[in-house]
Amino acid sequence: MTIKSPPPRETPTVILKEKEAYNFWLVLHRDFPRTERFGIGQRIENIFLDILESSFLCIYLQPETKIVLLGKIISKMDILKFFVQLAWESKIIPTEKHIILSSKLEEIGKMFGGWRKGLQSLNKDKTI
Repeated sequence: MTIKSPPPRETPTVILKEKEAYNFWLVLHRDFPRTERFGIGQRIENIFLDILESSFLCIYLQPETKIVLLGKIISKMDILKFFVQLAWESKIIPTEKHIILSSKLEEIGKMFGGWRKGLQSLNKDKTI
């Protein structure tokens, strides 16, 4: 993975939204029962952190590499949504909190999809 571009002057909106969702998650995670906190809660935590790390790295990559990494991030987002839903179905996350967190994750997923689609169209324009 070659990092060549300078850092952006402003933090991209998608990363700000991710941080907001993660902070919301931290509050929820603290209320998990002990066994679930170190089971599914820790798994959700790790996926969240992986997504945050990958998206931060993505800022600095070349467009071709960004497209690949964004595909991986989108897959991780789907896994994260699955585990959040599983925690809700297990009654670990209250319904009203699940609705809020799920809508945040859905919005972030759409932003990643748009970012990737934009890069793909730019890449396609360069090859024509």
